[in-house]
Amino acid sequence: MSETPIFVEKQYLGREFIPLSIRLVMAIFCFAAYLLTDIGSNSNQLLAIVGFAIIIISIIMGFLLHFRTRVLNKSILLDGLWTTRLVKIDLNSIINAEKGPYSRYLFNNPVYNLHSKGTIRFYAGGREAIHLTDRDGLVYVIGSHHPNEFLRAIQAEMKGNR
Repeated sequence: MSETPIFVEKQYLGREFIPLSIRLVMAIFCFAAYLLTDIGSNSNQLLAIVGFAIIIISIIMGFLLHFRTRVLNKSILLDGLWTTRLVKIDLNSIINAEKGPYSRYLFNNPVYNLHSKGTIRFYAGGREAIHLTDRDGLVYVIGSHHPNEFLRAIQAEMKGNR
């Protein structure tokens, strides 16, 4: 068995456009309110501190790995943040793999191993996802920024040729 994965994707928490925009608008609001309040007051200093804290937290979140996806040895390995467990999806039990939209909603929260209504979801960002159906009818929905490469890697592993 080869130890080199044929597909690797890392998804980070703070790199999605909409949540990043929301945090930056909140920071701009804090700085605008800072400029409009009385100089030297406690609320003035607090607004400046909160504005800088929002920007610093946004920068840190840009480097926080939400989860990593690897296709390796006829399986998909998903490992997340510090407290999450490694999830291994055996491709021998998968009967259908297809690309589709992750969700019909504009705003989606990042999730890792969310079990809901017969589906297991993994998502940090991107519009599209890979939908995997196993023999038991359970659907895995894995969000991806590179769904075409991910699907090609899954299909190559399922066929057994690299």
